[in-house]
Order: sequence, then C-alpha cells, then structure tokens
Amino acid sequence: MKKSAQALLKNQEHIVMAARALKAIAHPLRLKILCVLGDQEVCVQEIVTAVGTTQSNISQHLAILRDKEVLLTRKDANRVYYRVGDTRTLQLVGMMREVFCNLDKTD
Repeated sequence: MKKSAQALLKNQEHIVMAARALKAIAHPLRLKILCVLGDQEVCVQEIVTAVGTTQSNISQHLAILRDKEVLLTRKDANRVYYRVGDTRTLQLVGMMREVFCNLDKTD
C-alpha cells in the first residue's frame, strides 16, 4: 500500500469528510450545480438559469451541499453567492467537470 493511502486511512476525519462530500454530490442536479460553479462564485439566480429548474428546487439542493460543508455562501444585499468551500473538493469538482461536464468532447 502506498504511503499516502496509509496516511489517509489513519486519519478518520479525512475519510469522513470525503464520504460526506461524495454523498452530497451524488445527485444529478447537485452535480449540475457543481458543474456551473466550478472554481467560481455564482449567485443563485445564475445557477437557476444555467441548470434550468425552479429556484425552490435549486435552493433545496444548495442547502444540502451547504449542510454537508461542500459549499460556502456570501450574501451581498439581496443576493446569495455560492462557491466550493474546500480546495480538495474543488480539485474533485475540477476533475469531475473535465470528465462529465465538458460539452465539447464527444462520447
């Protein structure tokens, strides 16, 4: 077993954090939201427009991602902005976007 894998297995907190993030993003709509966000900070209305569903539906899924500590928020006047909160999750989202969100590539 590689040294890095052994270190990860010894740190239960990292295992729990990774499992929580993966469970939170394991829904098609939440994956779409993360594809929209990437490494940017985006307001709810932009997410609604890009994803193409109701604001209520988006808000429910954003709440799940926030509760699982995948997303952070910032409020500016009457707008709420979302971004991926952890750089490790951001790396995961980046790889996921390359593999699943790139519309330029063919299957």
